[in-house]
Amino acid sequence: MTPLPKQRTSRGRKKRRRAHDGLETKALVQCSNCGEKRLPHRVCPNCHMNQ
Repeated sequence: MTPLPKQRTSRGRKKRRRAHDGLETKALVQCSNCGEKRLPHRVCPNCHMNQ
């Protein structure tokens, strides 16, 4: 027989454990060439310029 949990995990405990798993907002910077928002250290998707 395999080991089983002694008690059922409550909804609150389960939600508290997963509280940090939510999506985080991405830090966007403004392109100095066209002004479009882009990810830092990446090529601009609008004008294809690299800073």
